[in-house]
Amino acid sequence: MASKTINILVKIWRQNDTTAEGAFEEYPLRDISTDMSFLEMMDVLNEWLTRKGSEPIAFDSDCREGICGMCGVVVNGTAHGPQKETTLCQLHMRQFHDGDTIVIEPFRSRGFPVVKDLIVDRSALDRIIQAGGYISVNTGSPRDANTILVPQHVAETAMDAASCIGCGACAAACPNGTPMLFLGAKVSHLALLPQGKLEAKKRAIEMVLQMDRDGFGNCSNERECENVCPKGIKISNIARLNREFLKASFTLAE
Repeated sequence: MASKTINILVKIWRQNDTTAEGAFEEYPLRDISTDMSFLEMMDVLNEWLTRKGSEPIAFDSDCREGICGMCGVVVNGTAHGPQKETTLCQLHMRQFHDGDTIVIEPFRSRGFPVVKDLIVDRSALDRIIQAGGYISVNTGSPRDANTILVPQHVAETAMDAASCIGCGACAAACPNGTPMLFLGAKVSHLALLPQGKLEAKKRAIEMVLQMDRDGFGNCSNERECENVCPKGIKISNIARLNREFLKASFTLAE
């Protein structure tokens, strides 16, 4: 059976670099297959722009399998688009209708400066991880996993937090521009497992301080982050982050 096609108007943010002023530009697209992914639609648009001698739109992508976290932009006001628990590369054009206007813009957060068009600099998330999102291990032969007893419910909760792909959608959706859902997921993952106990006293403090240094806001329980997270990370991880932060603050102050 032949796939359905739609005609759409895409309204896309164009910006030459971090210091330049940006603006929306409109491009009509015809006969877009609803079987296409959103990024395939962007590829078609860039091929059309290239053929007419215009500069293609800069956007991030890598695995296109919902794993790497590179592909996020804001589509019609929602990070990663309208489909729940879906990365942009997994979003398909069947979610849109003939005649739709699709507004596409980069993530908006002080910590994510625009590099060009739809690409933002998300290296701040890497700096947060470098500040404390790691564990210390001894090199040598691996330890038998069965000698480290972890209750199943704890392991499952930790692995749910570990599914965070660091895309930054939480910061893009938050009115305060904070990546605390990302930060909470990383801290929760390590705080729940015995391997993460060694750095536990300073991890939350160092990571939160780095978040502040990079100009992000703080959480005010709006829950927009939870609503757009492509991996369904729960806001309860932010509560665990706050507990770890307070516990570390009192312990280090002694």
